[in-house]
Amino acid sequence: MAKLVFGMNQSLDGYVDHDRFAPDPVLFRHFIEEAEGQTGSVYGRKMYEIMRYWDDDHPDWEPEGAAFAAAWRRQPKWVVSRTLESVGPNATLVGDDLGSAIRALKAERDGEIEVAGPDLARSLTELGLIDEYRIYLHPVVLGHGTPYFAGPRPPLHLVASDRIGEDVIRLTYVPA
Repeated sequence: MAKLVFGMNQSLDGYVDHDRFAPDPVLFRHFIEEAEGQTGSVYGRKMYEIMRYWDDDHPDWEPEGAAFAAAWRRQPKWVVSRTLESVGPNATLVGDDLGSAIRALKAERDGEIEVAGPDLARSLTELGLIDEYRIYLHPVVLGHGTPYFAGPRPPLHLVASDRIGEDVIRLTYVPA
């Protein structure tokens, strides 16, 4: 059975914003290794549209960018959306019954499936389907934006913490 993991970069005040801070080279290498080892990813529409950047080659990429793109393209993606009519390569639209679709996905796969996007994570948290939360805490204060926990704050139990690179702490929680 697969494990559903929601992990994102977060500011000290609890917000996620891919435009306001980015991973340093050490953290980016960590994300490449995670993408290479994941069984797949489940995306909400907004996050999927952001990540579609990796579908196309860009001439200004460093080798790490190409490595992440290759890992991202290889893994299956499931996209939860009521508005998209089609998705890109190696991606499948998830129908209206989110709970049943994700339960079936977890049952038929092994390994880790990434959950990408706080809105989708809110829905999956409400359904009790997220097995692990990973907060990549950056020394940045945003003051506003999209919170990591976009909905209910589930009771959590800290199972690990580690430093990645110079400034980021990864906090790993499971539902209590």
